[in-house]
Amino acid sequence: MGFHVRLVQFTLALVLSSTSTANRTTTVIAKPGCPNSCGNVSIPYPFGTTKGCYLNEQFLITCNSSFTPPKAFLTNSTINVTEISLLRGQLQIWQFIARDLYRQRDHVQVYNNEPWLSLSKFIISDTNKFTAVGCDTYAIVTFDRRNENYSMTGCMSICNSIDNVDNGSCSGVGCCQTRIPKGVWSITMDLSSYYNYAKVSDFNSGSYAFVIQENEFNFTSNYLRELQNVQKLPLLVDWTIGNETCEMAQMNFTSYACKNNSKCYEPSTTSGYLCHCLAGYDGNPYLINGCQ
Repeated sequence: MGFHVRLVQFTLALVLSSTSTANRTTTVIAKPGCPNSCGNVSIPYPFGTTKGCYLNEQFLITCNSSFTPPKAFLTNSTINVTEISLLRGQLQIWQFIARDLYRQRDHVQVYNNEPWLSLSKFIISDTNKFTAVGCDTYAIVTFDRRNENYSMTGCMSICNSIDNVDNGSCSGVGCCQTRIPKGVWSITMDLSSYYNYAKVSDFNSGSYAFVIQENEFNFTSNYLRELQNVQKLPLLVDWTIGNETCEMAQMNFTSYACKNNSKCYEPSTTSGYLCHCLAGYDGNPYLINGCQ
């Protein structure tokens, strides 16, 4: 599990919406006696940072205190986790951007990368969107599913003047988008241009592609230049308990995660189940005493 390229994370506030989900207040209950946070990230059970505090190895969060504040990483990978949602069964993580950059004076390529993300147990949420930004741009993303099937899609963005770019729109002029299919656990991004930006180099000398949480990106023409300073952007990952249905999981009460005052729920996007508190209860359904 990991990334294909080594890049330093750089967060550009202008790229993200002002109401980032990572900053929303949530009720979090860790297992008794266990750390309930890592830096600015709350860590609810079934996730945990030390042995005995998580349900199984796939829910391990490695808290790296060499950063200030400390950063949370999924298992022992380089996947940076910035939010954990029990209610939605999702993680917010940060993923590298594909970049294809050319030198303006002679249109020689100076940088091109093909970032990829592969998850061992969880899947990439279909609420994300594959997005490409540029005015001489075509981008392709390859999706892998666990049944060894794969698919490819992409989009194209062409414009000959920055005046033609519509702020707030990803319709193919400066920015294009396509949805992520269900059940994807691995993605690879490829990015290129038609004319090496020779026709648009006065305002755009590169292209960018990324998978991003849908409500975290609002395109403006400024991003044709500013995205060169951004290394990572947020996307959502869906998680569940195990691979069983609720009916199958309930046959083994010892391993069944939904205890008192909670009910089992099967997401439509992936196998496995989640536990939701019953009406009138608010808390962590994974604790031994149920929702409290």
